[in-house]
Amino acid sequence: MSLKPLKAARPDLVLGLMGCLVGVRDASPLQKRFPFVDVFLPPSDPTRLVELLCARGTPTQPSPVLTGEDYAIEQRETETRYELQDADLVLPINERGELVSAHIPIIYGCNHVCTFCIIPYRRGRERSRSIGEIAAEARALVKQGVKEITLLGQIVDRYGYDVGDDPRLPDLLRAIHDIEELERIRFLTSHPLYMTDALLDAIAALPKVCEHVEVPVQSGDDAMLAKMKRGYTVDDYRALVAKIRARVPTVGIATDIIVGMPGETEAQFLNTYNLLKELELDVAHVAMFSPRPNTVAARWDDDVPPEEKERRRKAIDDLQAEILAQINARFLGQTVEVLVEDAARNKNRWKGRTRNNKLVFFEDDAREWKGKLARVKIEWAGPWSMIGQVE
Repeated sequence: MSLKPLKAARPDLVLGLMGCLVGVRDASPLQKRFPFVDVFLPPSDPTRLVELLCARGTPTQPSPVLTGEDYAIEQRETETRYELQDADLVLPINERGELVSAHIPIIYGCNHVCTFCIIPYRRGRERSRSIGEIAAEARALVKQGVKEITLLGQIVDRYGYDVGDDPRLPDLLRAIHDIEELERIRFLTSHPLYMTDALLDAIAALPKVCEHVEVPVQSGDDAMLAKMKRGYTVDDYRALVAKIRARVPTVGIATDIIVGMPGETEAQFLNTYNLLKELELDVAHVAMFSPRPNTVAARWDDDVPPEEKERRRKAIDDLQAEILAQINARFLGQTVEVLVEDAARNKNRWKGRTRNNKLVFFEDDAREWKGKLARVKIEWAGPWSMIGQVE
């Protein structure tokens, strides 16, 4: 609603709303709520915006901001291969040469129907992009100064499952790995059922692929996992974490947790708490359950009070702070590789991340570090970041 006065002051301004809330079908409910918005766009589909701008006959062509992901719509509809020919299509003018890290969606939608998740209803079934198209976008980004690319998908390691036996995510990682001047590759988010040995082998074997995985557990209680329709047990997840660490010893593992699902008891919450305490994962993204339209869970009685959800969320956050303080303390005295993202705001420091996604700060007035790899010896470590001296 904060854009409504802007539209009133500048009626010629085009306002567009894109994303999961719009969905892939009927936007009329949103049109009633926000009549000042000119165009509503499904996720990753700018077609309506382009049609509107063309119909208006705008005298000047807007700066190209559409990504290869957006142009992939035509490929999906016509089954013709799309190739990026011009790097200028990928980043808006003000970001060219400025971004160190960028994201590339590689698979849209989701075929799993977890009871709490709105994605299958909003983004439809899985649709993988071709390796050629993704690699073309990656090359274009690298030409514009990007050093790190993160491959995205609701279940990223199901890449290619919708088109047959090949290719799969390990094949895509190998293809992207060959791009010169690209320093790092990440991918997220994974699912415990599809973190295969072949994928772990690719992480271990490809130097540009970072030792960093995000694999949500959602709950540490088997009954809740079944209610969520996750398809695995706590012991399955425990065994997966052990396998990941055995194959990639320096890995950083992130997970997602939902607290306060309908019917979650204190004992079930404590099972989650105790699992995280046992596994000592590097990151735990914690969300309090809230019903999403059309999902199975939206039909259940949301019977965990808001204040209890908040208590459980805070308990997990406090636990993670303790765990991370211990994990990061192990880096004291070690030298780590940091990809520098930018100068830290309001401080005379550079900031960047290690290969396993630890945030690191260091001081150096003499050199320009943005977009470069720095070797930093860690001198201070807290739960959320570390500080060191560049070598």
